[in-house]
Amino acid sequence: MGDWTLFSNHGHVLVCLARNNEARLRDVAVDVGITERAVQKIVRELQQADFISISKQGRCNRYDINTRQNLRHALEAQCTVGRLLHLLASEEAKTKAPTRQQAAPQPEATSTEAIAAVEETAAESPAQNVEEPPVRESSAVESTQSAEKKAGRKKAKKKKENGEPSDARQQGSLF
Repeated sequence: MGDWTLFSNHGHVLVCLARNNEARLRDVAVDVGITERAVQKIVRELQQADFISISKQGRCNRYDINTRQNLRHALEAQCTVGRLLHLLASEEAKTKAPTRQQAAPQPEATSTEAIAAVEETAAESPAQNVEEPPVRESSAVESTQSAEKKAGRKKAKKKKENGEPSDARQQGSLF
């Protein structure tokens, strides 16, 4: 079927930093499946494009997402980073098992109501990190993802040994 994904590496790095704004770039690189140096370059580009700001806390970096920044491509320019991250976070929350407090069914909001709620939230807190509940995947899912990453690396190494061109991903676009 192919090894492509819908989001670029820039999008994946941004999502990782939105989930954990104190993540080490080494950990982000493992999650995205690229080198640490590539993540450093992407973070620098995201900072230069005003998608993130970096502040020091002791020896660690803290990455704050500019939720009011519009996406770069003309097709998505009307959408903000905050809206996109909120939609990703809400879909992720739906897939998690409900807790006792969440067990009662609640009416779903229409898409226009959801968008209005996101815009109100973004208007109240400009250039802050999108809040979302911490996500912990089951160990079975983690081991499957780890195995898939290893298989992808082995495949790329085999291609390199056989002299085949590697899959070059588009760089510079956010999604």
